Amino acid sequence: MNNQSYSATIEVALSQRDVFSRLNDVSKWWTKQVAGTSTEFEGESSKLNDTFILRHGEVHYSKHQLIEVIPNKKVVWLVTDSKLNWIKENKQEWTGTKMIFEIIPEGEKTTLIFTHEGLIPQLECYVHCVHFWDRVIKEWLFNFIIEKT
Repeated sequence: MNNQSYSATIEVALSQRDVFSRLNDVSKWWTKQVAGTSTEFEGESSKLNDTFILRHGEVHYSKHQLIEVIPNKKVVWLVTDSKLNWIKENKQEWTGTKMIFEIIPEGEKTTLIFTHEGLIPQLECYVHCVHFWDRVIKEWLFNFIIEKT
């Protein structure tokens, strides 16, 4: 794994199973309204080989496939197609990158480590995407995981 890839960590007072279950409910934590437009979710995101699409107006399109699913421990999405229309040069910078979620028990808590493998500082989208991921992982996903069900 490229150690320059973006990574974020969150810690919650829930079981690995709860974190895994909520993580896989992508449509509930990623489809927030941003700048007056909601992100649309289409497909499935819970088992090996599932595919889903995230579309945010004309600005963001990404298609993901679950290429590794280890229950309560790890989930890996491969971005099979993307179009980031706000990028000037390569609008498909995400294509071929991986989003890796590792779930680690830490006593009474669970740590979730997210890595966007391939999202490196040399990419045009890096600075914007780091800001975006900080919000999506550290706020949206974190808050969804800790919500009372």
